[in-house]
Amino acid sequence: MADTKREIERKYESDDSGLPDLTGVAGVAAVIDKGVAHLDATYYDTHDERLAASSITLRRRIGGTDAGWHLKFPVAPGVRDEIQAPLSDTLPDALAGLVRSRVRASELLPVVRLRSDRDVRHLMNADGQLLAEVSVDAVHAQRLAGGDGSAQWTELEVELADGGDPAFLDRVEKRLRKAGVRPSKSASKLARALAETAPKKRPPASVEDPVTAGDHVLAYLRVQRDAIVEYDPAVRQDVEDSVHSMRVATRRLRSTFKTFGKVLDREVTDPIGEDLKWLAGELGKDRDREVLSERLSAALDEVPPTLVHGPVARRLDHWAGDRPGGASARLIGVLDSRRYLSLLDALDEVLSEPPLLKAAGKKPEKVLPKAVKKAFGKVSALVEQAVELEPGTDRDVAVHEARKKTKRTRYAAEAATPALGKSAKALTSAMKGLQNLLGEHQDSVMARGTLSELSALAHAAGESAFTYGLLYGREEQRAAAVEAELPGFWDGIKDGADAL
Repeated sequence: MADTKREIERKYESDDSGLPDLTGVAGVAAVIDKGVAHLDATYYDTHDERLAASSITLRRRIGGTDAGWHLKFPVAPGVRDEIQAPLSDTLPDALAGLVRSRVRASELLPVVRLRSDRDVRHLMNADGQLLAEVSVDAVHAQRLAGGDGSAQWTELEVELADGGDPAFLDRVEKRLRKAGVRPSKSASKLARALAETAPKKRPPASVEDPVTAGDHVLAYLRVQRDAIVEYDPAVRQDVEDSVHSMRVATRRLRSTFKTFGKVLDREVTDPIGEDLKWLAGELGKDRDREVLSERLSAALDEVPPTLVHGPVARRLDHWAGDRPGGASARLIGVLDSRRYLSLLDALDEVLSEPPLLKAAGKKPEKVLPKAVKKAFGKVSALVEQAVELEPGTDRDVAVHEARKKTKRTRYAAEAATPALGKSAKALTSAMKGLQNLLGEHQDSVMARGTLSELSALAHAAGESAFTYGLLYGREEQRAAAVEAELPGFWDGIKDGADAL
């Protein structure tokens, strides 16, 4: 079983003169010598160092108080989430899954070995509580793959105690700087080891600003591809909102392929779009029911107890199902499937060898507005159709279709914003507002369908269906409020595309 902790630390260059006196740091009552630990860590990565490229470290370490497997994901500068697993000869499955979206079919190889002599001090407050751990590390690095270089250095590391105030690290740093100690140029020991043991100096990766219409579309696609890969481990760990965020990235990708069919060849992108549709559907199976359950439960909480007839809450809970802690085995199976991993490979290939059409080489001001306006035109037709229809199933369908096309227009405007500026940004904001309004209507439609099913089940079981009818009526009122608001709301934004 893997454990996760938030690691907040800062690294500094050291000239081997040892640790400066830190007793003068505000809040430090004592500096306790914890002795020297001998650490031996082997870092793993793919042959092309995909984990290192994402500032992820995976190591097997012996020695010290936390021997075992450690997997670290960057959160912010100086902040990482570390997932630990017990020491074993092979990489635990729990950690292997968390890097699968990056590793895929490649083999994880030992790339660097780091042996460190760590001289540890604990900074304590007047109550005897740990504030931070400070260590002076004498490091010897040896390249194991991609060369045979070695390097040695000494660095100083300050790690905040669990639950500590990050401002304390500022006070420690102020004292260290006065003593001539400076922040490290490398974010981690591994980053420094890879740089200093490389067989030849690597040229810095060049990042060019997008120029053509194709550049802008590809830049947007790249952000969404990266989001899927980065949310993958969060979904596996059941991090809040990760499933929703990953699903949105898949929708943005699929929508962009469709909207900008004059830029990228749809004969190539349509099959990828089908796999993206499949992935979004799989991600949504648990999510949609969860969201609807929360809506119905919140609505029931607003009903006076005297109007709740029968075991309504229990039936709602039974319909929602017990959600186990952690991601479902079904969802993890999806993320481990050959179809999903092949989809990631296909996205990589589109970005590295894009199937560009003639329009891709033109100026973005000439190409992107046309695609956005075309998408907006579809929204316009559906909204105006919905407004004209009588309340009922046909209007519900039209509103739902308008919502889907609104999302596509929003994503198209997002992709165009870096090139088109304020006009595209304004349209993005307008489409987001419309999407939320139409989404409220669709949620009401789905809620009424579920309430009808639950009412029938309750009646068949000899229970009162009164409360389900009450909730149904309230959902009808919520939908009617949206329908009443829609014409005026639409009048306020329908000119948004004209500025493009």
